[in-house]
Amino acid sequence: MSEQQRPEARPLPGVQHVIPVASGKGGVGKSTVSANLAVALAAAGKRVGLLDADIYGPSIPTIMGVQAPPRVENERVVPAEQHGVKVISMGFFIREEQAVVWRGPMLSKMLDEFLQNVDWGELDVLIVDLPPGTGDIQLSLCQKIKLAGAVVVSTPQDVALKVAQKAISLFGLLETPVLGLIENMSYFICPGCGRREEIFGTGGTRRAAEALGLPFLGALPLVTALRAESDAGRPPAALDPEGEMGRTFRLIADRLLAEAEARAASPAEPRGAGGGA
Repeated sequence: MSEQQRPEARPLPGVQHVIPVASGKGGVGKSTVSANLAVALAAAGKRVGLLDADIYGPSIPTIMGVQAPPRVENERVVPAEQHGVKVISMGFFIREEQAVVWRGPMLSKMLDEFLQNVDWGELDVLIVDLPPGTGDIQLSLCQKIKLAGAVVVSTPQDVALKVAQKAISLFGLLETPVLGLIENMSYFICPGCGRREEIFGTGGTRRAAEALGLPFLGALPLVTALRAESDAGRPPAALDPEGEMGRTFRLIADRLLAEAEARAASPAEPRGAGGGA
């Protein structure tokens, strides 16, 4: 897309850093990572919002355990709040079993509503949980809103990394910096014997980050409690902030925020686009 054709991305009023969390493929735990990063940032004293942009498969309300849905005041939507995080999601506005059957223009319109007609107030960080892939939502967000940069979540195996690199390539084409990569399901510790198993391999995301000249933000283990507590609406970053998972999410959140602030202080060309550093 040429400079003349490309719409100008604008800052979101009142929000310091807008950070989308992406994955090339589904099933890598991107929404769980998004929710826990938001909670970890809020626990560190930051003003945080969490926008569930996965219109077709919204899961953030469940993971966050939201008790009271959003409400409307003065013709604007006031987001729900849970664990110190402001939350908005399509999941609040449809039945749990209801399918969303929309084409691209409707997806873009709903994203606009979530960004412009929600009373986010003053935020240090707005985490945007993107749907998997490289579709309309990603394109609309990158073209319309000035982003601090994106985060890409992958599991260690080659097939996931190859698809994740497509997401990185998309951000490069859209001139959106990639703040770093996170490896989820990096390893499994047997609760009975303590043996470490690398079910999907390990370290692949770190190696990919190094090859692309991107920061590696951290690795998360494959832990039954993370899945179970997320299904129950108790993200570990909130449930047990001093436990192993809580500390890991806090460390990754700290690194992410440091990258966003460094990028804001010294803007540079997007890294990792098109396979180069």
